[in-house]
Amino acid sequence: MKNKTNKNLDDELAQRLNKTLDAYRLEQTEKRHKKGFNTARENLAKLCVLESFIEYGQLAVAAQRQRKDYSDLQSSTAADGVITGIGTVNENTIESDSHATALIINDYSVLAGTQGYFHHAKLDRMIDIIRQQKLPVIMLTEGGGGRPGDTDITTVISGLQCTTFSNWAGLSGLIPRITVNNGYCFAGNAALFGAGDITIATQNSSIGMAGPAMIEGGGLGKYDPTQIGPIESQAANGVVDIVARDEDHGIQIAQFCLGFFQGRAKQWYEPKKQLLLSVLPEDRRFTYNVFDVIKNVLDSDSFIELGAQHGKSIVTGLARLEGQAVGVIANNCKVLGGAIDVSAAEKLNRFMALCNRFAIPMVSFVDTPGFMVGPEHEQQGAVRKLTELFTTGAGISVKFVAVVLRKCYGLGAQAMLGGSTKKPCYMVSWPTGEFGAMGLEGAVKLGFKTELESEDDPEKRQRLFNKLVAQQYEKGKAMEVATVLELDAVIYATDTRQTLVNALSIS
Repeated sequence: MKNKTNKNLDDELAQRLNKTLDAYRLEQTEKRHKKGFNTARENLAKLCVLESFIEYGQLAVAAQRQRKDYSDLQSSTAADGVITGIGTVNENTIESDSHATALIINDYSVLAGTQGYFHHAKLDRMIDIIRQQKLPVIMLTEGGGGRPGDTDITTVISGLQCTTFSNWAGLSGLIPRITVNNGYCFAGNAALFGAGDITIATQNSSIGMAGPAMIEGGGLGKYDPTQIGPIESQAANGVVDIVARDEDHGIQIAQFCLGFFQGRAKQWYEPKKQLLLSVLPEDRRFTYNVFDVIKNVLDSDSFIELGAQHGKSIVTGLARLEGQAVGVIANNCKVLGGAIDVSAAEKLNRFMALCNRFAIPMVSFVDTPGFMVGPEHEQQGAVRKLTELFTTGAGISVKFVAVVLRKCYGLGAQAMLGGSTKKPCYMVSWPTGEFGAMGLEGAVKLGFKTELESEDDPEKRQRLFNKLVAQQYEKGKAMEVATVLELDAVIYATDTRQTLVNALSIS
């Protein structure tokens, strides 16, 4: 009798679990596939070793038993719209004591991915586990925000006692949080997405702090969901760090980014350093591609850029050096001549703070004429936003090496150095480096204004100007600056990689 009872219970459990799976939820699965999207459980299988996954709250249903059939809820609101658990990620590529990763996957096929009472309870439970076990987390955020239809919970009025958002924010700096979005992501889901340390979104994403219904209800107009926070604007304004082609690509990027926080890569390859000799043009006034420097110094195919479409005069990203993770910052002379404007400063500030929080050593490739200036720029709050870089720089505790490629001028250069040439643990320059309190041309115009204005002949004035610029250049050459110990060393470009390895104690 006991065995029969146990068998009946086992059969009942199997039936209940099956109701949460794609094979049972055929209508919802087909709808996802018709849109070209994965199901939540398909995304789970792509994220981790499925056999390693332990799930929390699989049998949860929406708190709507008073208004809907309970048996139907077990399938139509499977797991109350969010898969939560722990699985192994990157075990074949990253050396680590543990590959355990918290996974939170919102399920849009359940009530449009909205957040209900038990949905939030599951999130809070997972966040507690993350905090206790210090687990990194990947969260897929697709969904429509808060759910007003959970009628079973009769003692809640505003829902403002919900702790999920503060709990999620409270993980900042404790563990890395990587958020990935595909499709619509509004209100509460967007709040979770935007708080991620690294944010990834597909080209199909629309991300906003309110969806169409809330906007229309507030008397602000009627909009199609695709008009709210499209990927083009959210990547340009810095909300999205990396744009992915689709869900599969987004998951691959998330796994790749997670690896930087897990440990050393099991395999790495050294680039051909000879290519560095041809990166810089002979004429110091011409531009070049700073990505050629990055990719020919750091491990091959290890660099991933964050914020590529935002603050473009600064490059920020993660890479590896002999398999170890490093944060990379660099001036992009093809945009604003490498000058740091407000958007670039915001991106740089956030990235330096990220590296410092998670003990990722940094490399700075410097080539900047300084901060972007002018009345229009000041209207954007330049004085406050640019100077925040010095506050962040002062707090850097990780190893930090600066390599001056060419221009190293003014406050902007100091911001790239964490505050001054004395902040990096090793401050070096290529022979092409040039230093000064401001750009050479500006320094001559300001410092020799009287001499230039006293020359009436335009041609002679230009010759004098060129002569004075040349003199200032000779004074500010890296090899001269090194003689007064304003930097630690001048190195051959081809020695850059080994210099970084030695200075960061990578080997």
